[in-house]
Amino acid sequence: MDTLMEPPVRTFVDVMEIWVPEGDRLVPGGGHYGTLSAFAEASRKTSFAKGEGLPGKAWAEERPIVLKAFEGSYFLRTDAAKQAGLTSAVAIPVFAGRTLKAVLMVLCSDDADRFGAIEVWAENDGILSLEDGYYGAAKQFEEISQRTTFKRGQGLPGSVWSSKTPILMRDLGQGYGFVRSESAGKIGLNTGLGLPVPVPDGTTYVLTLLTASGTPIARRFEIWDARSAKVGASGKAILTDGICERSGPLWDFEKERTVTAWQGPVGRALGSGLPVIDTGAGAVGYASMVALPIHRNGELAHIVAWYC
Repeated sequence: MDTLMEPPVRTFVDVMEIWVPEGDRLVPGGGHYGTLSAFAEASRKTSFAKGEGLPGKAWAEERPIVLKAFEGSYFLRTDAAKQAGLTSAVAIPVFAGRTLKAVLMVLCSDDADRFGAIEVWAENDGILSLEDGYYGAAKQFEEISQRTTFKRGQGLPGSVWSSKTPILMRDLGQGYGFVRSESAGKIGLNTGLGLPVPVPDGTTYVLTLLTASGTPIARRFEIWDARSAKVGASGKAILTDGICERSGPLWDFEKERTVTAWQGPVGRALGSGLPVIDTGAGAVGYASMVALPIHRNGELAHIVAWYC
């Protein structure tokens, strides 16, 4: 695999960070801040009690949360975020049963030609509807999404709900199972990753990352299956789907790709049960990557990874 670092690409997400429980607070657990060194330094000096700030609120409310404006909100690093040009954030809690393992935060900034979507869908009375989302400049797509609902098995969110597994969907603008294909095609959305976000009370939450070629959330996506029903007692994870802007499809019917615990960043997520952000060799030539574990029924079930 070519691991030469490519020129920087203007991405939809500016910052990714991990907050992990330490006693009764959340403390920094790694991150990617790019050139935003002042915000990185402010973050390293910060911790959150349960219910405090956006990570603490996701912990206390036990759900993923989208915050689209910092000014006047409960966001604690507002001044540092403003100086860095950051305007919105999504907090994704990682629970194993009732135990919080970590909170993954993604932070974004606004401008006139930044397109994409980070969405949180929630089930109520047998229907998935949009809890909230961040869309950058894709205002029309946001309005359509706010009016859209999904039944079990319908579209990307409904398919994740039905299967209880992460799903990659290609060619979003072509209509192959993507309900909002026409509006997605108009703004260049081409790949979608949907994943379940298990929470202690059993409410169904689905997170969707919809990426456009001009300002991608990521240029490489991977889904790894670690369920014992799939891998037995090996403790490994198997790559079941993936797509790369450079290499195309990543799965190979002829040769099974596996990773063991602590082998690379995906293996570190497998071994620790915690999300991992890598800005070194584990990012295989990209500026950064995140490996996000999904726990279900007492085991680490899947790991989703994306590379920026």
